Amino acid sequence: MHLNKNQNNKFISLWLLLITTFVALIIIVGGLTRLTDSGLSITKWDLFTGIFPPLSLDDWKKFFLLYKKIPEYKLINPTMTLGQFKIIYWWEYIHRLLGRLVGLIYIIPLIYLTFKKALNKSSLITFYLIFFLILFQGFIGWYMVKSGLSERTDVSHYRLALHLTLAFVIFVLLLWNYFKYKTYQDLNSYKKLPFNLPIFFICLIFLQIIIGAFVSGLDAGQVYQSWPLMNKSYFPDDSNLKDLFSLNSFNTPSLIQFIHRNLAYIIILIFIITATIIFKNKDFTYMRATILLVFASLSLQIILGILTVLSGAQIILASMHQIGSIILVTTSLILVFKNSKIN
Repeated sequence: MHLNKNQNNKFISLWLLLITTFVALIIIVGGLTRLTDSGLSITKWDLFTGIFPPLSLDDWKKFFLLYKKIPEYKLINPTMTLGQFKIIYWWEYIHRLLGRLVGLIYIIPLIYLTFKKALNKSSLITFYLIFFLILFQGFIGWYMVKSGLSERTDVSHYRLALHLTLAFVIFVLLLWNYFKYKTYQDLNSYKKLPFNLPIFFICLIFLQIIIGAFVSGLDAGQVYQSWPLMNKSYFPDDSNLKDLFSLNSFNTPSLIQFIHRNLAYIIILIFIITATIIFKNKDFTYMRATILLVFASLSLQIILGILTVLSGAQIILASMHQIGSIILVTTSLILVFKNSKIN
């Protein structure tokens, strides 16, 4: 089958959109896997045989017996029944299955495009780099799970943050390339936003996602269930200000929640500065619709963040908060992409 250039670009853009959607879905399911404490339910990494779930009662008992050997069961869930185990098992199984599907749905069309010579050298290198990151993400996922199988009752929040950050890196690379193949606007006659504000803004969001993973990994969202103050105080009353400037602050739930809150305020400030420049200067009229999209997604994320804190990280709200981060990254990347098209 021979495709002309327009058909080729349409095929590539649809493929990238499909993969990007799957990566977003796997981030959401991964978040729910963490929120339901399901991440340690599968204690072995079987790349091929792990595709199939338990198909008999004996299989279920075998997997449950493996789970009973780890600290999480012994110290946290010693009364867990087989029925309860099945619930946490399915969350982790779906998460791993989606990971395998992402790999297959990505590599098969990529091989086809490679043999058809439908990609230039630059795109070919980029797409195979993304495939390497997808494979590496599978290893990082197991590296994370492994941290909770021997001495800990939970996974390392550092490894959790690495796993989530890499997922968003893959998401952004896919989405960026989708934008490139889907649309091209000649914005050379327009003015570029100063100080690389869109890039600075999205970098702050990425940093917030990393801190958010720390919040999740340390269950920091379940402390100080009040806003705007933390138990009638701006600074958590179980810590000293000097503790904030030590490496141990990344292991202290209350300080991590404090950092997460205040980084959000910095993000809001940078957004206000960016939006003010856009709306006060006629040269940036072309950015107004996009900044309104960012405003809507940022506002939604702020509201969901506050509700998540007030609820003590209730599962549905916490999951919606993570979905909000995907939406915010998407709209912010549109802003970055538009600004990058200007010489």
